[in-house]
Amino acid sequence: MPAKNLDLHGNTPDQSPVALLLIDVINDLEWEGGDGMLEHALPMAERIAALARRAREAGIPVVYVNDNYGKWQSDFRQVVEHCLGDGVRGLPLAKLLHPAEDDYFVLKPKHSGFYSTTLDTLLDYLGAKTLILTGIAANNCVLFTASDAFMRDFNLVVPPDCVASSDAETNRVAVEQMRTVLHADTTESTELDLEALKRERAAA
Repeated sequence: MPAKNLDLHGNTPDQSPVALLLIDVINDLEWEGGDGMLEHALPMAERIAALARRAREAGIPVVYVNDNYGKWQSDFRQVVEHCLGDGVRGLPLAKLLHPAEDDYFVLKPKHSGFYSTTLDTLLDYLGAKTLILTGIAANNCVLFTASDAFMRDFNLVVPPDCVASSDAETNRVAVEQMRTVLHADTTESTELDLEALKRERAAA
């Protein structure tokens, strides 16, 4: 077998004990209740954008885990182009959270980022043991992904300011469930010490 490629994508970190997952943030929001979601998702998107910049600077891979919206012939680039170019409700999110060239992406057909996707394989390749989960919606796709990650023995970090739901109370309850049931660290994104998190997980 050939030696493992230590650097597949230029500057992309191909080994990291921590990975940042952005769940369904490239989203047209063209569904019932999308207006209400946008109101809660915009502040979230600003926090995620800042966290993603810090993660890239710290050598933590950024992984977009995005719904394929039932379009089995689509790819992630088409989803991004649709959200940026078709005048959809979710355009402000796509502008804030447009992926960088070296980010990773996984398209999912259902709620969990692990269901029928390559996410397991990617995280194993990266050597990630801790996942920082962000995105839409805390009580749905983020929760399902967190549950599947917990069953796979990942350590979870869910910054409350980096997830959104249809209303603030629903979001609060979902984050609290992930904290109490899935043992997620629910430190606000602005308080997360990414370098310390990397050191802790590398030493574990």
